[in-house]
Amino acid sequence: MTEIYKDPQRPVNERVADLLARMTPEEKFAQMHAYWLILSPEGDHRERSDLSDDFAGVSEQTDLATRLQRGVGQITRPLGTHIVEAREGVRAANRLQRTLVEETRLGIPAMFHEECLVGLLCKDATLFPSSLNYGSTWDPELVERAAAAIGAEARATGCHQGLAPVLDVSRDVRWGRTEETFGEDPWLVGVMATRYVQGLQGKSRDLLATLKHYVGHSFSEGARNHAPVHLGFCELNDTFLLPFEMAVKLAHAGSVMPAYHDIDNQPGHSDAFLLTDVLRNQWGFDGIIVADYGGVSLLHQHHGVSHDGAESAALAFNAGLDIELPKDDCARHLAEAVARGLISMEKIDEIVARVLTQKFRLGLFERPYADENAVALQSEEARAIAREVATRSLTLLENRGALPLAASQTVAVIGPTADDPLALLSGYSFPVHLIISDMLEQTTQVTTPLQALREQLGEENVRYAKGCHIIEKRMAGAPVFPGDSGNKPMQSSPVSLDQSLIPQAVAQAQQSDIVLAFVGDLAGLFQSGTVGEGSDTDSLALPGVQQSLLEALVETGKPVVVVMTGGRPYHLGGLESRVAALLMAWAPGQEGGHAIADVLTGKAEPQGRLVVSAPKSAGAMPYYYNHKLKSGGTPFAFHFGARYPFGYGLSWTQFDYSPLTLAEEEVAINKGVINVSVTVTNRGERAGSEVLQLYVRDNVASMVRPVQELKAFQRVRLEAGASARLTFSLPVDMLNFTRRDGKRIVEPGEFELRVGASSADIRATKTVTVTGETRVLGQQWQMLSHCEVSF
Repeated sequence: MTEIYKDPQRPVNERVADLLARMTPEEKFAQMHAYWLILSPEGDHRERSDLSDDFAGVSEQTDLATRLQRGVGQITRPLGTHIVEAREGVRAANRLQRTLVEETRLGIPAMFHEECLVGLLCKDATLFPSSLNYGSTWDPELVERAAAAIGAEARATGCHQGLAPVLDVSRDVRWGRTEETFGEDPWLVGVMATRYVQGLQGKSRDLLATLKHYVGHSFSEGARNHAPVHLGFCELNDTFLLPFEMAVKLAHAGSVMPAYHDIDNQPGHSDAFLLTDVLRNQWGFDGIIVADYGGVSLLHQHHGVSHDGAESAALAFNAGLDIELPKDDCARHLAEAVARGLISMEKIDEIVARVLTQKFRLGLFERPYADENAVALQSEEARAIAREVATRSLTLLENRGALPLAASQTVAVIGPTADDPLALLSGYSFPVHLIISDMLEQTTQVTTPLQALREQLGEENVRYAKGCHIIEKRMAGAPVFPGDSGNKPMQSSPVSLDQSLIPQAVAQAQQSDIVLAFVGDLAGLFQSGTVGEGSDTDSLALPGVQQSLLEALVETGKPVVVVMTGGRPYHLGGLESRVAALLMAWAPGQEGGHAIADVLTGKAEPQGRLVVSAPKSAGAMPYYYNHKLKSGGTPFAFHFGARYPFGYGLSWTQFDYSPLTLAEEEVAINKGVINVSVTVTNRGERAGSEVLQLYVRDNVASMVRPVQELKAFQRVRLEAGASARLTFSLPVDMLNFTRRDGKRIVEPGEFELRVGASSADIRATKTVTVTGETRVLGQQWQMLSHCEVSF
């Protein structure tokens, strides 16, 4: 007779209950953690050795083969941990899965997870642009298509859970992980993240997306990695929890990952209020909560809220955690934690039931193995989507007639990022994330701007000089474990101060009609680069001697077009008003060179709009457009504000806006919808697109509100002289904010509607009155606005 848990015709809850009743305590504990292994097709698997062993205070264990007999919840990054051909990696993962399914007492398969924020973290996978590029397209449908392409590559390699997207809301661009965010507006982040989750998981939800880093990680003290966060619940809910709530309720995200920091002295990995009360009880989240790598160990190693691994495990699992990643630093002590009365077997059963539920729902018991002959990476479609995201995210900040380039010009391509494939990649791309000495060998699919420009303009019309280094030699062996904060710190900054290459660059510029200066930063984890996780900054000046290079190029008198790549906006030391053009490309991925060349030559339009403000200086930090009135000081500080504001971006043409018209000047607070219309006209001489943005200001509220908040947006493409009528429909629910009792409420009163080309370029306003009594929103409320376009 077939056991109930092996019968796919039985309901999942019955299968879970049957299997749970058959498991020993040790088999249950094994489902609550992962192993981080270097897998072998022959079954000679070994544990990954890294700094985490010293950091976490790990002791010797019984041999791996014996421990695998108990089963395991997850396997950490089977293809993303080291350089391995995808097919061989799948074969090795299948070999391990076969051991678990066919050679253990109960045959419980493991889930495999990988990083996949900017493409599957795997050799030869498509290297997509950064999250800032995703956001800068202002195109949720395109983001969903990109995530679907990433999901297809993940599924093809046997991945069951992707550790993406990042829902952190940018507040301070000094933070190294700014590049992983969709931007600084919480609602826009929520929209983009929701569509990313829908694309990655697919309609069948057979691949779990993981929302991270829950929550407030981006508002850390001094914009430093892991630093404390100082927030009350009202602001936490309105700004940082909102995107998570949207992705949970609208996209049914399958997993959530807590953050490393503490909020008001409570570490995220042991925060029962956020992990259980809010996430599960209030929002109805029914997925699994997985630890950020080493996050459970941090409870005793860094936060000092527990004495040892057993107590840390109990704190995290009692709070709501389901699986410790990347391995079992603390979960290995669960038997001790139970014996000490720190956690009950009833709680263990509750957690293991959630883990098993996901495994049954994903069909792992019926389909535990991936088809090694069906691995599909770098498809034509995936590359095309990556190029489209890169092209449509490029944001033109200055243009004094230099762009598009004239066909007859000779061009000097200058700068440290012009021919460096790593400069186009963000920190969670495969070649960068591994911090390996032969990274360049893993970037053969990347087309640099120099390569693309030579292809489009002809080699005879392009001169090249590097001009300077950002980092002269990318070093392997930098700290690669998130918990390492002092065992082996970087002894000095790797950034180069060598100016010896500048004269050669100046000579090349003097012999050319126009200069294309490529500057920016290099992603690298934990100070192995100038941006990325653990690579925070105290300055918004270009790293190294790039400012000196730019100054020398501008002094030649030649028109200088600056193309900036990287993970945060840098200032040009006052040269913004002297350069011929300034193009922000962020980290545009493997197709970034083609995208940049297409925009520079006019084959493509610069369609991007900023999703993070470009502040005047580091002294303005933290800065974001949706600040409170008093954020700038009294009087407003000279350094406060942004040179290039949220939503800003130039096109090849110009647009006019009509006055706003309201369908109704008074709208009922109970399920009402505000309908506001505007006509936009392309008054230029060539076709182009505009992103119309609808902001709302709550004129009088019972609590302090931001000066304005984005509530809707719509891109429209118009031929020269053409017009379109846009009607935005904004549910009154979206005018909510959080009251001191933690409830989301909508108050009656006057709200100013503002439509413009950016947060600082408002073209038309109108006031609408919401009537009725203050209303508390229920669990389900309307989170999305809509726009209809008529031509």
